Amino acid sequence: MQELNLDKLKEIININSWTKNKKGVDINGDIFSKWLVEIGFSLTKYQRDDIGNHIHLKSKHKEGKKLLLLGHLDTVFPPDTFEDFREDKEWIYGPGVCDMKGGNFVAYQALKNIYDKQKEIFNIDLLMVSDEETGSDDSKYLTAELAKDYDYCMVFEAAGKNGEVVEARKGVGTFFVNIEGKASHAGNHYTDGHDANAEASFKLLELIKLTNIQKGTTVNVGKIEGGIGANTISPKAKLTFEIRYTDVDEKDRILEDINNIVNKSYVNGTISTLTGGIQRDVMQPSFEQKDFINKINLLCDIKLPTERRGGVSDANIISSNGVATLDGWGPYGDGDHTVNERANKESFSQRIDLVTTIFKHFLDREFED
Repeated sequence: MQELNLDKLKEIININSWTKNKKGVDINGDIFSKWLVEIGFSLTKYQRDDIGNHIHLKSKHKEGKKLLLLGHLDTVFPPDTFEDFREDKEWIYGPGVCDMKGGNFVAYQALKNIYDKQKEIFNIDLLMVSDEETGSDDSKYLTAELAKDYDYCMVFEAAGKNGEVVEARKGVGTFFVNIEGKASHAGNHYTDGHDANAEASFKLLELIKLTNIQKGTTVNVGKIEGGIGANTISPKAKLTFEIRYTDVDEKDRILEDINNIVNKSYVNGTISTLTGGIQRDVMQPSFEQKDFINKINLLCDIKLPTERRGGVSDANIISSNGVATLDGWGPYGDGDHTVNERANKESFSQRIDLVTTIFKHFLDREFED
């Protein structure tokens, strides 16, 4: 099993790389770039003014299958909130240790292991984006554009408790309904107004009816805004809601129904508009993904455990663009997005060993059809 040297992991965890801390995110990216360039990769940097730069590190390309490793550079912790690296016998603690600086470290260390033995890496590239924790609103277009160049993708979010990789994730979209009514005095001119709050309440009830737990589809109206005061018919209201779904057919159904609900006026005189959209489309199991799993099991002589998750990652983006994708190649950890974030030391070693073996078989052309 891989002997775990934590020096490099500690170095990157001690850098604050909150999504809105461009300087810190870029330092994190520069460090990873340096490590990968030292083992033969070339760097393409996608400069951004307001967020961190995205980095695409490419090995030599030859004829044959191409593998993309996918990670993100940002965390959710603003400066001075959670910035400490520490460890005990079993766990490593720190911001991003499992989400996902730890996963990025696994990818790097496995690549370094291969390079140290073979002195050459080809057809394996690494994309690291800077805005995953805020929805990948900028990077999702880059990820989708690059997807066409790859046959397989390994995403280095945290593993499951038993080493599971992720074969499916729900799609997610965030939407806003702005409702225009007409204000009037609630005592003297009650019937002259068009109540935007009442319209919002009718729409809320119709939206949540779209939930289908059996199919894994949920609609959550998470925020309601509206009105002026108790004595005024509300002239404006706003609903903020999220959808999550497990397959494309369900997405199509709820998008059509949402449009019908928004376009219908339950309170005469109100007008509603819909904004927002799908942030990350669904990651669904596919024949190509199943073949990827089967090849890993055969070549590595294992039975790779898999799971499905309701949360999203950039795996959704790459998978929905037709690439055979597996997520969860990082270490096992818990407490992510909290000051209790930690990752298991043994899982680091296990993951590095397994990923190194997969890379070796890939470079030996054993993933070719």
